[in-house]
Formats: sequence, structure tokens, C-alpha cells
Amino acid sequence: MNPVTIRLLSQQLAAPQFSSPADVVDYMGAMQAQEYRMMRWAVAMRTRKPSAKDFKAAFDCGQIIRLHLMRGTWQLVSANDYWWMLDLCASKATAVIKGWMSSNNISIPDEELRRIREILVQTAGDKISVTKEDFEESLAEKDIHMDEHRLSYHIRMAELSGTLCSGDLLPMKATYSLSEDKVKRSAKVDREEALMHIARKYFQSRQPATLEDFVWWSGLNISDCRKGMELLGNAIHKENWKGRDFYLTDNCRTRGFRKGKYLLIPPYDEYLIGYKSRDIVLPQEHRHKAHNNSGIFQPIVALDGVICGNWKPFKEECQVEFFDEGHAEKEVRDAWEAYQQFKKTM
Repeated sequence: MNPVTIRLLSQQLAAPQFSSPADVVDYMGAMQAQEYRMMRWAVAMRTRKPSAKDFKAAFDCGQIIRLHLMRGTWQLVSANDYWWMLDLCASKATAVIKGWMSSNNISIPDEELRRIREILVQTAGDKISVTKEDFEESLAEKDIHMDEHRLSYHIRMAELSGTLCSGDLLPMKATYSLSEDKVKRSAKVDREEALMHIARKYFQSRQPATLEDFVWWSGLNISDCRKGMELLGNAIHKENWKGRDFYLTDNCRTRGFRKGKYLLIPPYDEYLIGYKSRDIVLPQEHRHKAHNNSGIFQPIVALDGVICGNWKPFKEECQVEFFDEGHAEKEVRDAWEAYQQFKKTM
């Protein structure tokens, strides 16, 4: 087993199989979307022909949804997965957010939650796609003033209740819409079926991965994760690699990888954040250059799937800092040109 090659193929970072950004997100299950600008590249680089225009079209029409979901952090999910994933993950994510509130000495009484929710719903219903500033103005009109931190918690709780989700895509600011207006409600999925679905989506797109990786990514408890894997039956199997048990689907791809290719990967990308243990593709001595212990992830460069440097997405010229000698910026020219072509479609 070559885990790096299989991960590149499974993550659609080598020989991508999809043309549509919505299909990529649907295949991946959920994609970290912490950085509002760079989430577009995270999806687009996994398509055959990266296009910011195609991403915006899918986002604006509700095929791709952004919300706080797993682990209480920003995720992209497909419209097909939105409602059942919300049902599956919301309770755990809500508990995480309430823990953060407690650590910040913030308490929101039920009456306040209800009153503010009504105003958020009214504002989003009137304006269709609204910014946080629009919410602040609506609250101020009713002589309600709160700091941005407290309002953010109200919005997150509204997202996890299925009330709010992402609105239209703006260049820099997140927007919100009513979920019922943005995403057609799908048929109810029972819990066991949902656990099986999320296990399949995780392992098909991030294999080889461990049980611990799946638990970390999903934010679910270990018994739920084990149950989802068990329900897949013979669709996944276990292989031991260097003393660790990894799980793969029986139809995982192993061909299509081309050596000598650099990738310019955005911060918070699933290539790293989708796993608890990242040492397969990230040498331990360079870990601190890719992410810190506070959950801040940097833009990274990979050669043949192994992380070897950092890059700066918002500079006019290609700027790369390699971790070791033996690389040259001119060698990432193809990757930089692909990124520039993507930006031209904005």
C-alpha cells in the first residue's frame, strides 16, 4: 500500500474525476471552509477544470452550502447532504459551541435566544441574503446592542437549528439565508443510515484513514463511528501499515498519479485537517510550519503528496518558502499558473 498516492487520488488532488464543484463537495461529504476566500480554491482544485465562476454559481443557487457543522467549525456540504448531516451532527456541534461559550463566560438564556432568533429570521426573510452587519442594523432598530462575539454565537446556534445557512457568495463577507428557502428539505434519514452514509463519504474520499481519523473529522463519538463502519460491511477493509490499522474501500483508486507534480494547497484543506494524524504526508519536523496547536492551518505546498513548503495565495507573484533545499520556485510554475487561471474566472 502506498498511502500517499491513494490519498492524493481519493482526495481528487491527482487525476480528479469531477467537473462540477457541487459534485466534489457531495463526494467529499464535508469540506473545511474556515477561510472564506480560499475555500473556493479548495473545491475548484479538485475539479478537472477549476473555475471560480462555477463555484459561485453552485454556491449562490444552494447546491453548495456553508455553515458551522462538524466540530462547531465552518464546513461546506452539498444540498443533498445538508439536512441529514445537520440532524446527525448538530447535537454534538451545539455542545462544542456551548462549551466555548462557557469558557468565554457567555451565557444566553432561552428567552434571549428565542427573541434574537425571531429577528434573525425576519431580517433574512426580508432581504434574502444578509450579512452580519444587516443583522446588527435590525437589532439596533429594536434597541438591541451586543458585541460581535455574542452575535456570532446566536448565528451559529441558528445554523445548527436548521434556521440559517449561507446566502450568496460575496468577495470577502459571509452572508446568510433562511435554510428552508435555500435548501429543499430532503426525506428523513434514520440515524443508522446516516452513520453509514457519513462513514462511506469519509473513507471513499480520505482513504487510507484510521478509526481515530474518522472520529476526529466527524466530531461524533467513537461508538457512532464504529457503528457506521460496521454498517458498510464488506465495502471497506483493513490494512496494517507500519503498525497502524488503516481502512480502505474495496474500489479505491491506485492509478492515475503522476510523479513530479507540485500542488498549492489552501489553508484548512482536507488534505491535512481531515485526519487526526498527519505524519503520513507531513514530516514531523515541519509540522509547526503547516499548522499550530491552536488550530491555525497555513497554505502549504506538496510535492508528490508530501508537504514541503508554504506559499502565499494573495501575492501578485509566486512566493514559496520550501522547508528543505533541493526545490526551486520555478518548479511550481504549473501549479501557480493553474491557480492564476482559476482567479481569472472570478
